[in-house]
Amino acid sequence: MSNVRTMALISAVGALALLSTGCEKLKARDNLNKGVQAFKTAKYNIAVEHFKKATELDPEFINARIYLATAYMSQYIPGADSPENMQNAKAAETEFLKVLEKEPNNTLAIESLASLHYNQAQGNQPLEQKLKKLDEAAQWYSKLASVDPNAKTAFYSLGVITWAKWYPRLMESRRDMGMKPEDPGPLKDKKVREKMRTEWLATIDKGVENLEKALKVDPEYDEAMAYLNLLHRERADLLDSPDEYRKEVETADNFVQKALDTKKIKAERAAHLAAKGGIKADK
Repeated sequence: MSNVRTMALISAVGALALLSTGCEKLKARDNLNKGVQAFKTAKYNIAVEHFKKATELDPEFINARIYLATAYMSQYIPGADSPENMQNAKAAETEFLKVLEKEPNNTLAIESLASLHYNQAQGNQPLEQKLKKLDEAAQWYSKLASVDPNAKTAFYSLGVITWAKWYPRLMESRRDMGMKPEDPGPLKDKKVREKMRTEWLATIDKGVENLEKALKVDPEYDEAMAYLNLLHRERADLLDSPDEYRKEVETADNFVQKALDTKKIKAERAAHLAAKGGIKADK
């Protein structure tokens, strides 16, 4: 066979391969669209099959894989321990990790993994297992914050996780001392107070810092204000004097008021915009 004929044959084979690849991508896109339609109507099982087919036809199709992972996660019910539920969580995690293999800084995949681990910490389960999942969620939220310094939900969630780990421990100490949740502090036993401060103060301070970062990104983030109230109010229990305690509680109260004022401002703004929209619609 002459070189000319050989090159022609190679070119023809290459063209067929490109055509075949193009067809596969078109089929993948079609399955994605069908999956999205099923997803929008909460037909997650059907959506999963379409998204799986799309990723099989085009393994590099990141959007299809993200949808596939999200469809699995949408079927996960926090706190339910059935095998099917656990499988949905595992499948979602696997698919999101595959996305990160291709795109290590994909913020949607990172935030979804963080949310998934946080949700897995909910419900009735051994404390050790709950704390493990919270730590895993915190690792993913920390990664999200490093990839996107303006991801307010990352800083907010890190603050929430701090509170979720700290609050039960504080309540346990109060119960051991015969203190009710509503009793004023600080903690009565100086030795316990010092021990708790050594173990927890740096963690609480970091939680406050993360919530403040969330507020820096969004000064109207009232959910962050609410948790700043909680962390300041409970950090007061670790202080040594009633005066220090009262000052910290005043800081907490200020965040409560600020959160209420912000909610009111946002509600009034939303009502104003809705009214303007109604006027435009009437015209």
